[in-house]
Amino acid sequence: MALLEVKNLTMVFGGLKAVNDVTFHVNKGEIMGLIGPNGSGKTTIFNCINHYYTITSGDVLFKGESIKGLKTHKICHMGIGRTFQVVKPLARMTVLDNVTASAFCRAATIKGAQEEAHRILEFSGLVEYKDRLAKSLPIGGRKRLEIARALATKPELLLLDETAAGLTPSELDEAIELIQKIRENGTTILIVEHIMKVIMTISDRIHAINFGQTIAEGTPHEVANNPAVIEAYLGEAYAQCK
Repeated sequence: MALLEVKNLTMVFGGLKAVNDVTFHVNKGEIMGLIGPNGSGKTTIFNCINHYYTITSGDVLFKGESIKGLKTHKICHMGIGRTFQVVKPLARMTVLDNVTASAFCRAATIKGAQEEAHRILEFSGLVEYKDRLAKSLPIGGRKRLEIARALATKPELLLLDETAAGLTPSELDEAIELIQKIRENGTTILIVEHIMKVIMTISDRIHAINFGQTIAEGTPHEVANNPAVIEAYLGEAYAQCK
């Protein structure tokens, strides 16, 4: 069953088509990878799904219902959570307070929000840092906090935008483990990632774009061996050699 459907999505900025007639779906319970070179339109697609941008044309459906034009907070309440490529925690607040603030998306009381925040911090491996200021965390901790804040909204669908960027090899392995745990816990995931170790390890399917247009879709093996994908990442000469 398709939890998310992106249909003929087009996003134009002035005379530039940042996203051009892109169509794909994400099935309930799967991890779907969205890949492409820098500037290919991946984060723009996320911003269209969450209505940070108003779609030029096309539609986005969540659980069969169009969410095009809905307010961003309404989309979050419907069950779509989001992380950001550039993490910006509430720097002068503690890790616990950061996650508690997000938990108010669902919780009606301070006690309820704090209890949910503690649960999320345990789940995401941050509980030992709960009393530290968010700005004091290293990049790996801030990336994990970004995921925890999104999880506190209790999403059915989680959009992860380059959560592995800047991590050490050991932190990469921990990130992969956390993402897999999130899926095992019942959350569907759409992930944008440049680090191929992550995207190829965790994705059930991958949708590849370049210059705002779809160039391939399939299993990780199929997409990794697709000539159009090889050309987009490595150049035409290399694709012809393959």
